[in-house]
Parts: sequence; structure tokens; C-alpha cells
Amino acid sequence: MQQINRVILLVLDSVGIGFSEDAIDFDDLGANTLGHIADAVGLQVPNMERLGLGNIAPLKGIRPTENPQGAFGMAKEQSKGKDSTTGHWEIAGQILDEPFPVYPNGFPKEIISEFEAKCERKTLGNKVASGTAIIQELGEEHVHSGNLIVYTSADSVFQIAAHEEVVPIKELYRYCQIARDMLKVGRVIARPFVGEKGDYTRTANRRDFSLEPGENILSKLHEAGQEVISVGKIYDLFAGKAISQYKKTASNDEGVKETLAFIKEESKGLIFINLVDFDTLYGHRRDVLGYKNALERFDQQLPDLMAALKDDDLLIITADHGNDPIFKGTDHTREHVPILVAGKKVKPIDLGLRHSFQDIGATVEEILLGNSIKGSFAQQILK
Repeated sequence: MQQINRVILLVLDSVGIGFSEDAIDFDDLGANTLGHIADAVGLQVPNMERLGLGNIAPLKGIRPTENPQGAFGMAKEQSKGKDSTTGHWEIAGQILDEPFPVYPNGFPKEIISEFEAKCERKTLGNKVASGTAIIQELGEEHVHSGNLIVYTSADSVFQIAAHEEVVPIKELYRYCQIARDMLKVGRVIARPFVGEKGDYTRTANRRDFSLEPGENILSKLHEAGQEVISVGKIYDLFAGKAISQYKKTASNDEGVKETLAFIKEESKGLIFINLVDFDTLYGHRRDVLGYKNALERFDQQLPDLMAALKDDDLLIITADHGNDPIFKGTDHTREHVPILVAGKKVKPIDLGLRHSFQDIGATVEEILLGNSIKGSFAQQILK
């Protein structure tokens, strides 16, 4: 097996490729993020097509190729959840037997009462809401009262929005830590904003307070003295644990830019990237055309990423769940995720349907640490 010194693991957040066998348990039968986008508005992604995307599953306008330039397949999720934290943790090797709690009707009165008592502030909202919409709805009342805007989503999150001139950033972070200590949700998120009535905008001072993961490929690489570099929300999803360098990003374009910069540097280990716009800007908002455009934009950038790879680099492109913009509701969807593997030492091979997202982390572990792990496809993909 050829020597690989670095893996670039890139997660296209929510880019699912068809509902999984257990989708009925999540009320997601029929969901297909990539398939429905391609059917509805067309999808031109020739660079992913060349890697074998059209060989994974039937996708309108994306042809199977007889001579793929990469290895290709898909994976199903074993963890009991379909959120970003659960998906990324399973990719890294940690399967969750119990889902993170969600609150589709808002948080129970006892949780809100305890939170208000510990913060010594009242709250507003306490419902499932869009973060940009709820600050327009409740921003003026918050500014006048000083009460915190609390809301959630289809994910396991407790979000606190506050105007930076009403609640200083450090104080908002302290309130988030109070909630983090109280709750078992996947993430508590600070959502500061600025502006005037009718024109409130969120700032870049967002901060995620995540549960700490267990042992995974990040911690194993860190213990072995290899680098773990994160781009995008990876740092937050793993509570910063075992990460040696990180760059948080404000867009997919910035994520690709930072990834390119890290690839061009000398390092040994893992570069772990999340491109979140697919999910937050287009999936949850049911923006089919925006989702299509974002996918095509990434595909246009893919040759630059490929060209930057060193001879001993390996690129894995995958996803963490689905978020079908044509399916009902605004929630994530229980779907298989695509796997595309590229690099100068990669064999073009069909990896089939993998038993778990965990197979990806197992492959990274075998490649970088030499450990033979069940589910790894390292031996299959390398020349």
C-alpha cells in the first residue's frame, strides 16, 4: 500500500444522496437531497462526475463514467440522530446509541426557569425559529427589556441571541456556559447581533459550546504527534479537542480558500473541513436554486483543490446527513452520504454501500497510523 502522510477530509454539510433503510424511523422516506435538486433545477458538477459521483446512485444529468478518476461509494449512518454533531462524530469513529435531545415545542418550563434564575435575566421566544427571523421579531423587545432571546431548531441546540450593546459578548458567553452546564443538547450557541429596529444583523462573534466527544480519530492522531487542522465549524463540533490549528469561516468560499492555504503548507496528519452553506443557507431555507448554485460553485473550485494536493495527500469528500430542500419541513433528512476519494495514489474503485460513516474514520486511522480497523477501505483505494 502506498504511503500517505496527510488526509484532507472535506464534509459538504447536508449533501445527502438518498434516504437510508431506516429513514422511516425519522419520517424521511423519499428524501434525496442531491437527487431532488438534480430533478428539479438540473445540476452540472462535471468534476465530481469525473470522480464517480454519477456511479454512486442515479442522478439526473450526472452521468456514470467508465473511467472514474477516484474511488466512490456511499455510507449509511448507525448513530441515533441526523444532526451535524452526530454525523461528524460518527465520521470520526464515535457512534451514538442515544440521540441528542431536541425540543420541537420549545424548552420545558423547568429548564427555562432554572436558566433565568442562574442568569438573573428573563427570556423571550423559547420556540423553534430561524435565527435571522427571530431577531427581527423580538429584537426591539429585547433591546428595551434586556431579556435574552432563546430559541432552538430541528437540531439539538439551545441558542441565545442578544444585542451586543445590550448584553456584552463576554456576558453572553457566560450565559451560554450556564446553559451548557445544565443541558445535554449537542450545542449551545451564542448568537450576538447589532443594528436598529427593522435592520438587525448577526455578527461574527457567534460561539458554539459543544459537548466533548469521546475517543476518535482526532484524539488518536493528536496522541501520535500528528497535526489535526480544522476549517469551518469542525472546531466547534469537537469542542476544540485534539485540534492543533483551526480557522473558522464565514462562507463556503472562505472555507475552500483556507483549505487551499493549509494544503499548500507542509504538515502531516489530518485537515478536516466543513462547508456549511449548503445546510444553513439553502437546505434549512428550502432554497433549491441556491443549493444547486452552491454545489456547482464548489465543483468549479474542486480542480484547484485537486491541483494543490501533494503526491502523498489523499482527499476524501463526504457529507454528514441530508437536508433535502424539496422534502417536507425544514429539518435534516436521514440519508446515505456520498464518498469520493481522490489523489495521485488512489485506485478508481467502487466502494459500494459502507455499513457506517465510521468506515471513513477507520480508513483515515489505517492510512495515517497503520492500525487495521474494521470497516476501513484503505487497502481497497490505494495503489
